[in-house]
Amino acid sequence: MDIDARRHERIIVNIRAELVCGDRRYAGSIENISPGGVYVVTAPTKSSRDFAPASVLELRFKFPSGEKMNLHCVVKWSYSTPPHGLTNSVGLEITDPPSAYKESLKTLL
Repeated sequence: MDIDARRHERIIVNIRAELVCGDRRYAGSIENISPGGVYVVTAPTKSSRDFAPASVLELRFKFPSGEKMNLHCVVKWSYSTPPHGLTNSVGLEITDPPSAYKESLKTLL
């Protein structure tokens, strides 16, 4: 299997989003999206513990069609963007994506 093989095709987007970790909220931008995962870029954080692998969080955003989404996700990976850590890159796996998400995703194709 190719090391870069992915389970789902990624769709390149630029959608404003909010990551919610307990009582903390982070503004971000969804860079790509798929049926099972999302890649989000956020402003730098004082602590990277909210984005540690296996952390559970909620991703809130609105599709260009206007459909609002609140998705439960698990952090798969994250890192501060080099060289100055001006952003955080976060890979999320969607936990049990709802059918409304899957339907709205089709509007991006």
